[in-house]
Amino acid sequence: MTVDDTVTDPSLKMTLEISKQTCDHAIALLDLALFRFPAPDLETAEATYHIPSSITRASPRRTPEARQEIDRLHLALQNLYYEERHLQGEIVACESYDHKYQQLPLIPVDQFLADHPEHAGADEVALTIARIDHEHAERLALEEQRQALLKKKQGLIADNKKRKEDLANLDKDLEKFIDAAKPIQKTFER
Repeated sequence: MTVDDTVTDPSLKMTLEISKQTCDHAIALLDLALFRFPAPDLETAEATYHIPSSITRASPRRTPEARQEIDRLHLALQNLYYEERHLQGEIVACESYDHKYQQLPLIPVDQFLADHPEHAGADEVALTIARIDHEHAERLALEEQRQALLKKKQGLIADNKKRKEDLANLDKDLEKFIDAAKPIQKTFER
């Protein structure tokens, strides 16, 4: 991956292009100067081109430092690209996450807005929260009704049980009555 591929900022691309052009011009000038005035060694070149010796001697020492700085910046840039890709992946994962509230059987938005016009200007998040709150309130009300019906059912079951006992007792009383009436029946049959 080259620097041109990693730099996307237009102003930085322009700066890189100008730097390349400047470097190309400097190399061309040095090539031209060396072609016209070939120098056998560095000291002759310093004298011929009026290059201060401190600069020419310091240049090889500064080159590794500059290269290290460029490598450090390149590594930092690569880390930023890695982090960007990671965050984009996290964003996609969050957007595709199947939230529990999406599985709730909420009433349709149109029906909710018809029943609750005070939420007509609400944004999507506020509207969803209001619909979930409405569903929660409805479920609480239904749970109260269920509990009331359960109590009523238990009362009816207890009442039915009592009536069954009364009917069983009535059957026993009826059998006793029939047994007691048998002598009277025999009397009438004679």
